[in-house]
Amino acid sequence: MRPVRGQVRLAMLLSACGAVLGMAALAQLAWLADSLLRAPHAWPWRLMLGAAACTVAAYVLRLTAFQQSHFAAFRLETVLRTELSAHLARVPLGQVQQLGAGALAKVLQDDVKELHIFIADSTPLFARAYALPPLTCIVLLWLDWRLALAAGAVLLGGFGVLSLAMRGHGDMTRQYNAARERVSAAVIEFVQAMPVVRSFDTGRSSFGRYQAALDTYLEVLTRWYRGAGFSARFSMAVLNPMPTLALLLWLGAWLSWHDSLSFGAWLAVLLLGTGMAEAMLPLMLLNHMVEKSRLSIARIVQLLRLPALPMPVHSQRPADASVVFENVDFSYASGDEPALRNISFHAPAGSITALVGPSGAGKSTVARLIGRFWDAGAGRILVGGVDVRAMDADTLMSHVGMVFQDTFLFADSIANNIRLGLPAASLQDVQAAARAAQAHDFIMALPQGYETQAGEQGLFLSGGQRQRITIARAILQDRPILVLDEATAFADPENEAALVAALSALMRGKTVLMVAHRLSTICDAQQILVFERGQLVQTGRHAGLLAEGGVYARLWASHEQAQRWALHAHAPLQPPGPATPLQESLF
Repeated sequence: MRPVRGQVRLAMLLSACGAVLGMAALAQLAWLADSLLRAPHAWPWRLMLGAAACTVAAYVLRLTAFQQSHFAAFRLETVLRTELSAHLARVPLGQVQQLGAGALAKVLQDDVKELHIFIADSTPLFARAYALPPLTCIVLLWLDWRLALAAGAVLLGGFGVLSLAMRGHGDMTRQYNAARERVSAAVIEFVQAMPVVRSFDTGRSSFGRYQAALDTYLEVLTRWYRGAGFSARFSMAVLNPMPTLALLLWLGAWLSWHDSLSFGAWLAVLLLGTGMAEAMLPLMLLNHMVEKSRLSIARIVQLLRLPALPMPVHSQRPADASVVFENVDFSYASGDEPALRNISFHAPAGSITALVGPSGAGKSTVARLIGRFWDAGAGRILVGGVDVRAMDADTLMSHVGMVFQDTFLFADSIANNIRLGLPAASLQDVQAAARAAQAHDFIMALPQGYETQAGEQGLFLSGGQRQRITIARAILQDRPILVLDEATAFADPENEAALVAALSALMRGKTVLMVAHRLSTICDAQQILVFERGQLVQTGRHAGLLAEGGVYARLWASHEQAQRWALHAHAPLQPPGPATPLQESLF
């Protein structure tokens, strides 16, 4: 709250001043009534004007206090979201991906919103609750100490009962919030998985998880209610202004009857005494909001404490477009099995290097280390002869372009999706990039051409169309080093031909490192790196690696078997000859 602490304090001060002026208005009304009783024909204009002025000023100060607290809350939202976004941009990108979009969205949206609600709505009420009771107590003691003690006894009794209701409150609040979040997660999972649910279990398993989360939530809520329900309700009834008013009315009448209390003092006590209980009520009503805010603060702080990638004070610029790995080791987490062990290779500027190997061999890890999604645990990664850790993010990304199999488009026009990162690019440049990516024709066939909205995550486009737009984006940026991670993995045959043509335009004149499972696409690569279990086991060209045997020859044999396989109308249950893994899974 440091960025808005001054504004919040101002809001609380205004609220407290408004509460004091409200008390002054009530006191003047009591004196006004007493004056009218003493001299019915003499109108106390000064008291009337004073009461009216204090009432108006109290309302103005209260409204201004809430206005200031809301401005502070909106400002804090902006500051926190900006700071969180800037910090996440410095955190290793791989760690951000591991956290997941759902968890990050909860912190950036929901948790920051909780702080907004707390600051905007509760801080003026807290100021009123802390300022009014002691001031009211002093005034009541000045008017009549007996009535002041009676009003204080009601409050002490209410808080005594409330303390019984608050036993174990912290633990129950944590259980309640945990159960509530499990229900929310189960609902989101059920909705997002609806196509799978309808295809396989008609909701039995997934809805069962939601029902289990709901039952747990109900059990926690019921246990909390039974344990603290009566105490909480009784304390709320006692701390309501009516019990205090009834006691002051009865005791004041008795004292007035015995001529030991003036009517004016009694009326002032009646008007002011109930305000003490009324001011204390928000403290209990806002307690749940405070607990939720604390949980949100903990998650925000946890995100802000994620270690950021160290950036150099003076960034160096690459001399060329070469990529070199020198004895690189890497693990995704401390204590995990290494994902890469002692990897060394050299991709000369302008060359095409293919990375192949079984799933989980480390190919994509190598691709992401080039873009510094993480830092290597040991060894060095050089781009243009410069360690990637000696370059700032802008310098590195201005030299390395990446195209992944998982595409992402923003809910914006297709033109703006292509010019992402280059907002000043002209429409002519965007169209030239789209033509090179084999995307111009299908874009022009859309209702609004390049101004057509892509939809959330490119919802309105097919997978092949989204991929070609991401390739057009990379062509427009024209970075000298290109990393392709299974860029055609999910393409159908028709789209694959267009994607291959687009990639050919994109790769022209660049240093290319491409991760590939379709070995037929990398036969002409100048260098093929073969990975297995995190190690670089073979290096060479296609013909030499086949002659050498080993992992690459085994992968190529499986590739050829898969290419020859076909599904026949009257295929036997067991295909003749040695079966490929794909055949074994189908027959």
